[in-house]
Amino acid sequence: MKETQPRVARRTFLAGAGVVAAAAGAATLTARGPTAPVQNAALPEPADVPSDNKGYRVSEHIRKYYRTTLV
Repeated sequence: MKETQPRVARRTFLAGAGVVAAAAGAATLTARGPTAPVQNAALPEPADVPSDNKGYRVSEHIRKYYRTTLV
């Protein structure tokens, strides 16, 4: 009796190709050296606001977020 080898499905091949492409992209990005330091953009300075104000306030963690979004 002759046993047939299962063929690789097209979906499996394309999924594997996608994984390889993603891995290559990740390797390319991590192989780069550190980027040049970015000049500090003008971030809003915190004003002396009464504590009962529940509006928008720029705190240290928000400043950190702003620094991470600079391109």
